[in-house]
Amino acid sequence: MTTVTHTATDASAAQGGDLALLGLMQLVSPALPIGAFAWSQGLESAFELGWVNNEAELAEWIEGVLEDGLSRCELPLLVRLQTAWAESDKPALAHWNDWLHATRETAELSDEDTRLGAALVTLLGNLDLLPQQSLIPQEPGYITMFAWAAHKRRVPVRQTLLGFAWAWLENQLAVACKALPLGHTAAQRITEKLRPQLVAAVDTALAREDSELGPVLPGLALGSALHETQYSRLFRS
Repeated sequence: MTTVTHTATDASAAQGGDLALLGLMQLVSPALPIGAFAWSQGLESAFELGWVNNEAELAEWIEGVLEDGLSRCELPLLVRLQTAWAESDKPALAHWNDWLHATRETAELSDEDTRLGAALVTLLGNLDLLPQQSLIPQEPGYITMFAWAAHKRRVPVRQTLLGFAWAWLENQLAVACKALPLGHTAAQRITEKLRPQLVAAVDTALAREDSELGPVLPGLALGSALHETQYSRLFRS
C-alpha cells in the first residue's frame, strides 16, 4: 500500500494556485462591474450591415477576429504588459499602453478601451488592489489594467491570455444572443467549435515578436465607424 505524504510546502503551493485561478475567474466573470456588456466591438454593425446573419457566419466572423485581431494585438500585449508590471517597468507600461491606444482605429473602439480601463481602475481601487500610482500610465486602457490585475492575482501569463480570450468569446456570443435570432444552444455549439482556436490563438500570441504586432481587421474597423452613426442600436460599440 502506497502512502501519499502532503507537505506544508505542497499545500501552500496548491492554495496559491487555487487562489490565482479564482482570481482569474473573478476577473473574467460577466458579473465584474465594469460595463463590458455594453460593447459589441463592431459586431452589432456586422448584423445591421448583413455581413453576419446566422450561426455559421457568426462563427466565421468571431474566428477571423480572433486570428487577425486578438492573436496580433490584445493577447501579445497582455504578455508584454503583465511582464512589465512584474518588473515595475514604467517605460514599458507607458509604451505599450500608448501603442494600444494608437491601434484603435475608431472613436468607439478607443472609447471602449479607455472607459473599461477607467472602470477597472475604480473597481480595483475600491478593492484596495491598485498598483503604485507612479506606475499607472496616463489613461490606462483595459488591457493594461487587466494585465495588472492578473499579475496581482499571481495568474500565470498563459492562463491570463486564455482567460481574456474566453471572456471576449463569451461577450461576443452574449451580444449575438441579444441582437440576432441566435439561441443559447447555438452559442454553445460555437463555443465548442472555437475552444481549440482560443488555445491556438494563445500559442500564436506567445510566439509573436514585437514587429509582428498589430490587428488586421479592416472590416471590423469599417463596421465600427459606421456604427457611430447607426440609427438604432443596442450597444455602445
